[in-house]
Amino acid sequence: MTALAADRNTNMKDGKLIAVPVAATKKIFAGSLVAANATGYGTPGAVAATLTYLGRAEETIDNTAGADGAVSVLVRRGEAFKFANHGADAVTQASLGKVCYIVDDQTVALTNGAGARSAAGIVIGVEADGVWVL
Repeated sequence: MTALAADRNTNMKDGKLIAVPVAATKKIFAGSLVAANATGYGTPGAVAATLTYLGRAEETIDNTAGADGAVSVLVRRGEAFKFANHGADAVTQASLGKVCYIVDDQTVALTNGAGARSAAGIVIGVEADGVWVL
């Protein structure tokens, strides 16, 4: 490759709404926390050390009978979403600005569960009915 010698029409995406190929045997519900598994396919949030938080599902997609990538789910990113707070490992006000961790497709926790949970995102608010995660 060489450096540019003229203008380039560089494609772009805003990255706020992306189509994510869904993992085999998975069903993702609208409004749920979506992660990428170790092979890069969308999956509902769960306790697993190998997930990468993506955002919130904009629709329900059922791939329970499909192969990896047979369908895609629209995922909204770059916004804060309010997820449930894990009662036994609750995120607190002291967590503001810190990472919280995925428990399931609607719940986050304060800790990584001794390395068993993947990071969900940054806590930007804690309310009685949930945790705002960016």
